[in-house]
Parts: sequence; structure tokens; C-alpha cells
Amino acid sequence: MHAPDEFGRAFAIGISLNLGFVVIEFIFGVLANSMALVADAGHNLSDVLCLAIAWVASILARRPPTSRFTYGLGGSSILAALFNAVFLLVAVGAIGWEAILRLFQPEPVAEVTVMVVAAVGIAINGLTAWLFASGRRSDLNIRGAYLHMAADAAVSAGVVVAGLAILLTGWLWLDPLTSLVIVAVIVWGTWSLLRDSLTMSVSGVPAGIDPQAVRRYLEGCRGVCAVHDLHIWSMSTSDNALTAHLVLPDGHPGDEFLMSVAAELRQKFGIGHTTLQIEINVETACRLAPDHVV
Repeated sequence: MHAPDEFGRAFAIGISLNLGFVVIEFIFGVLANSMALVADAGHNLSDVLCLAIAWVASILARRPPTSRFTYGLGGSSILAALFNAVFLLVAVGAIGWEAILRLFQPEPVAEVTVMVVAAVGIAINGLTAWLFASGRRSDLNIRGAYLHMAADAAVSAGVVVAGLAILLTGWLWLDPLTSLVIVAVIVWGTWSLLRDSLTMSVSGVPAGIDPQAVRRYLEGCRGVCAVHDLHIWSMSTSDNALTAHLVLPDGHPGDEFLMSVAAELRQKFGIGHTTLQIEINVETACRLAPDHVV
């Protein structure tokens, strides 16, 4: 199941809102001399790029297969999710470095300006994250977009808190310290996105699918005495595939058996593209039977 068509509207709205806010936030960040605000503007700019890439990937994923790309271009959504994770970590790394430098040389900031602009950021990023919230569990590409926007909302919230604290206490080091705390939170939240997208990009078994449970199910099917050459991988951030060899000594079970197994794999494990090879003779040595052979 690909990303629903309505996410195209979410991408368009998110990109437009965030691009406009980047300009406003950067200008006021410079005027207010706030590292946290300028850093947030830079982070928002990176998110505009990441949203655009995720949008393009979601469009490519819906293109039909060709003789060259027999699975279509669904894999582009995996690359987009991986890019989003890496780019987000690089962006927060740059923010963290600048915050460390400012921590040792704190400078005065215009607290009220910082708070007002950051509050606007909370509203814009929160709204954009909400637009992607419904697809974050079923599509890793959409999840990447959601995490970016949710992280931006968290950054903006931290900036508001820092501005208020500086206004009340005069502690200028709170501005860069808040940036460092936010960086840590974003890294923690992005790690799973990086891990899952890396797994998908090297054709690993997708998170949420237990390969041993799949093997046990196949071995328990009527007439099956052995299962080998079992492979499970992601064709896109929302579509999973499986291939396996089933040994049935009593003969070929027929198309109805194959359709039933495919339907069960889709319902139980979320695997929508199943290819099964039936082998009849137990004595025939299949070259792909050993687990270490791929």
C-alpha cells in the first residue's frame, strides 16, 4: 500500500508554510542575536528540502513497473527515508557544534522577539506534523517527514522556554544549552528512522516482521514438510515481499493453496507480494536449500 494520494496535499502545504517561516525566522533570529532562533531556521530549511525529496519519492513510488524497473520505483521511498535520517543528524550536528561554541561565549538576545517567532514555529511545525501523523506507522517515508516536523516543533518549543528563562533570569547561556538539549532529543528520536531505513536499503527483514514466525507459519501449512530459501524484504517503505521454496511430497497443492497462503501472509504479517516455488521430490537436492546459500 503506497502513501495515500492526500499526502501530496500535505507535502505541498508543509513545504509552503515552512519555506515562508524559514525566511521570517532567519531575519528575526539575526535581528534578535539568538543562536537558537537562527539554528532553528537552518533546521527548518533542511526540512523543506527533506519534505521535497520525500514528496518526489512518494510520487515515484506510485509509478507502474517497467521492463527495466520490474518492481517500479518504490525503492526510491527507502532512499528518501535514509536521506532524511542522515540529513537530520547532520543538521543537528551543525546546530550542536555552534551551540557549544556559543555556550562558552554567550551573547545577549532579544528574548520577547525570540519567544514570539518560536511560538509561530510551534504552530506551523505542529500543523505540518499533524498532516503526516496518520501515515507515520505504515510508511517509513511519511514517518520521516512526520519526525522532521515533530522535531522542529520541539525545537521551537525549546526556544520559547529558553527565551522565557533568559527574560526572567538573565542567564544568557540558557540559549545554547537549550539547543544542545533539543539536539539530544532529536538524535534519540531519529535513530530508529536511520536504523529501519538502513535495514530496508540492504534488503533486511523489515521491522515488525518476525522471520521465524513466518517460517513457522509456512511449515505449518497443509502438506508442507520443509521450507527453504526464505527471503523477506521491503520493496518500498510501505510494501513488503517474500519468496520461499516449499517442499510438498504429496504433489502440487494447486492455485487455491497458493492464493490462500498469500492472503494469510498479507493479513498476518503485512507481506503483500508473495512468490512461492513448489518442490515435490524430497530426495531432489535444491541448490538453495542450505541456509547459508542465497
